Amino acid sequence: MCTDEGRVEEAKFVDHIVPLAKGGEDVDSNTRNLCGPHHREVTAEQFDQQVARGARGISESGRPTSPNHPWNASRVSSETGQ
Repeated sequence: MCTDEGRVEEAKFVDHIVPLAKGGEDVDSNTRNLCGPHHREVTAEQFDQQVARGARGISESGRPTSPNHPWNASRVSSETGQ
């Protein structure tokens, strides 16, 4: 289970504490199990990137929430049959 920041979610991702890309070893002592949102946040921090945290118009997964956004157009048309 991942319990970061008060979340209690199933941990589905194996995260390398010291990333392999930064010289970390692929051994059990360098891994931890994280939920998807926590894994995205930790990975972004490790590589000096920012991750959207439920900003207005953006879901936790980073996808736009508006059904009219082009990324969601195919989803809407398949649901409505248009």
